[in-house]
Order: sequence, then C-alpha cells, then structure tokens
Amino acid sequence: MDIVARLERIPVGKFHYRLLGITGLGWMFDSMDTGIIAFVLPVLIKTWGLSTAQVGYIGSIGLLGMALGAVLAGSAADRFGRKNIFAGTLIIYSLGTGLCGLAWNFESLLVFRFLVGFGLGGQLPVAVTLVTEYAPPSDRGRFIVLLESFWGLGWLVAAIIAYLIIPRYGWHVAFLIGALPALYVFKIWKSVPESVHYLLGKGRMQEAHEIVRTMEAAAGRTPGESILAPQVQKNHKTSFADIWAPQFIKRTIMLWILWFGIVYSYYGIFTWLPSLMVGQGYSVIKTFEYVLIMTLAQLPGYFAAAYLVDRIGRKATLSGFLGASAICAYFFGQGGNSTTVLWWGSLMSFFNLGAWGVVYTYTPELYPTRIRALASGWAAAIGRVGGILAPTIVGYMIVENDGFNNVFMMFAAVMIVVAAVVWLFGEETKGRSLKEISG
Repeated sequence: MDIVARLERIPVGKFHYRLLGITGLGWMFDSMDTGIIAFVLPVLIKTWGLSTAQVGYIGSIGLLGMALGAVLAGSAADRFGRKNIFAGTLIIYSLGTGLCGLAWNFESLLVFRFLVGFGLGGQLPVAVTLVTEYAPPSDRGRFIVLLESFWGLGWLVAAIIAYLIIPRYGWHVAFLIGALPALYVFKIWKSVPESVHYLLGKGRMQEAHEIVRTMEAAAGRTPGESILAPQVQKNHKTSFADIWAPQFIKRTIMLWILWFGIVYSYYGIFTWLPSLMVGQGYSVIKTFEYVLIMTLAQLPGYFAAAYLVDRIGRKATLSGFLGASAICAYFFGQGGNSTTVLWWGSLMSFFNLGAWGVVYTYTPELYPTRIRALASGWAAAIGRVGGILAPTIVGYMIVENDGFNNVFMMFAAVMIVVAAVVWLFGEETKGRSLKEISG
C-alpha cells in the first residue's frame, strides 16, 4: 500500500484534531486582525475626519495586499512547503497590525494595512491546503469547515476587543493587541508537520513515510512499510498556465466567479457594517453590541455547514447557503426596528460564513497536489479583487438616496448569481480521494 493510501485510511484521531486546533488558532488570529479594522473605522471617521471614499480605500488596500499575498504565498507553498509559508505569513500580518497602532495619519495607515493584507492573504490558502492534505476523504469537508469556523471566533475576539478596549483605551491599543499572535509562530514551528503530499511531490519519501508511521502508531494501526520507488514523482515546475489546462479550465472559471462574488459580498458587508449602522443612527456602543451578536451567529452557521457538507455535498450546501444569505441581505437592507435589523443581520451572518467554510473545503479538492496551493492562491487572489472593489463601491453608494437599501440589494443580487453558477457548473467532490484528482 502506498504512502498516500496509508495516510487516507488513518481514522480521525488526536493527530487530526491537534492539527485542526493549531492551524485553527492561526486562522483565528488572521480573522481577528481583519475584524479589528472594521471596528476601528467608526472611531477613525470621527477622529481623523475621514470621508466615505477614504474609508473605502482603507478597506480596499488591505484586500489589494491579500490578493498579492495569496498569489505569491500559494506559489511559494508549492515550492518551499506549506509549514514554512504558514509560519512566515503569520509573522507578517501580526507585525503589520501592530504597526497600524502606530499610524499617524491616513497615508501611513494605508501602508500598514497593505502589509497586514499581504500576510493575511498569504496564510489562508496555505493553511487550508495543509489541513486538506491531512484530513481523511470522508471527513475532509467537515474538517475544513471547522477550520473556517475559527474565522468566526476571530471576529468574535475582535468584537470583544472593540467593545472592551476601544471606548476605554483607544483604537491604538486595539491594533497593538493584534501584534501578539506573532509569538504563536514558535508553536507552529514546533508542532505542525509538513504536508505528506508536498513531501512526496518533492521526492522526500522517507520524511513522508516517518510522518505516516507516527500517525498510524498513534491511531493503533500497524505501521505500513514504505514503498519508495513507485512513488517518486517528477519535480515539475508549476506556472499560472497550469491552472488553465483543458482538464482544469471549467473548474478555474467557476471557482474564480465563486471567489469574486463571495469575497465581494463579505468584505463589502462586514468591513462597512459597523460604520453603516452608525450612519443609520445607532450609537458606537450599541453598534458594537449588535455586531457582536451578529458575529456570534456565525458559529452555528459554520457548524451547520460542517454537518451538511459531507452529507448532501459541496454544491448543495454552498448554493443553498449563498442563496439564503442573499435573501437575508435583502431584508436586512430594508431596515426597520432594532429587532428586525438584528434578526436579519444574524441570519445573514449565519449563512454567509457557513458558505465561506464550504468554499475553503471545495477549492483545493479540484486540483492535484503539484498545483493545489498555487490554484487555491489564484482563486483567493481573484476573490480579493472583489474585496478591493466592494468597500470603495459601498463608500460611493451609501451617500446616495436610499443608499443603505441599495447596497444590500446589490449584495443580494451578487450572491444569487454566484449560487446559480456553483449549482450549474460546479463538480461534486464529496468523499473524493485527493489521488483521484486528474492532472
């Protein structure tokens, strides 16, 4: 039995949950640093007298960094390893967030937010690729959605920091707290193994064999013997053209539309959400309370998606959650009393973040090991283009008559279109072994 087959037959156990926890905390810190800026913006608007266009630029510059980071880190992870890039990008975005706390004007904040975005964008596709390549096929969807659920925890931490720290100690301290995750890199270096699939692709058979033997022993299985010769793979150089090969072109187009639409809607909505609610007449404190509740609604959304993704499949779960999120966004945009806004906002958060979990499950399952991180990075980068555009577009739309309603009607339309594209053109990958991916 070859090494990959041995790896995939190991039942879910302590190793898998430990890897999920370690990478998940990195994911949580990623989300926390992303979320802090959303809560700082209402304060900066008053403190620095920022225009809506400037607020949009702050949101967009981070997404520009994420796009560049996703492309470069994805390619680097296929060349230098998942673990190395995962650790390096965590240091970059953590230190960048700390520098934001030292920003002295609008322009300096833009520079530091770009640095934060570069690290954040680089880590996400690498982390999901690493977990994907270790999770058993029957449980892979659940594990990736659970990994993505740490994003909700990160936003929750950001909301708590905003609620407890910003009113008392100011926005500078909130950013400085965001630098602390840089210390977590020591835990990553010590505890996270390199991907077995990556090691095999580089011809490092003995290292891959030893990792799998350790996992087998921990799971109570008889360690297998390494069969080295048949597993040696040619170390092909990868390039952007590889993801447009005939067998991948349909997948790539579908994924790029999916990523563009979901990132466009997510960052357009949630980067602006506290500021939009303040603009609707809510106080800063009340806004933070409402957004905190909406953030809590993300967690059961992830868990619902984790339950469904390996049962009804990737396509049905993803399309259903996107469609439901579109309906909720429409009704949220209609406004009304506080109870109505909180209800539809929480449901929108529930379905939108549940869909995100499936996106991260689905993307790496569509490509072979040699281009998996590269292709995932490019898909994420195209998504960041949507994220770059959305905050700026919202900034211009919100000042128009009935701008709040129009903004959320737009996001509802985008999510409906993306749900239809996935349903009509996506491939189902539920239960598929990573060895079965052509290419």
